Amino acid sequence: MNKSELIDAIAASADIPKAAASRALDAMVESVTETLKKGDSVSLVGFGTFSVKDRAARTGRNPQTGQPIEISAAKVPSFKAGKALKDSVN
Repeated sequence: MNKSELIDAIAASADIPKAAASRALDAMVESVTETLKKGDSVSLVGFGTFSVKDRAARTGRNPQTGQPIEISAAKVPSFKAGKALKDSVN
């Protein structure tokens, strides 16, 4: 499912126009992004939790030359599915 298909599904499920569904989806994504930028997490009970994790610096290899390279530490977004979501998939 891509973004436009998700917008169509939201519009049909909530019985709202596609434009309103698009704005709602964009607002939700923007809110989650801003919260993660601050270092906080977003918990949606039954669905899951979006959070930020620290990835340590490490040594990798250049696939073309085989030379070792340093990969710097980074903060990466993470999602952990909730129990209800896991149960509905299985």
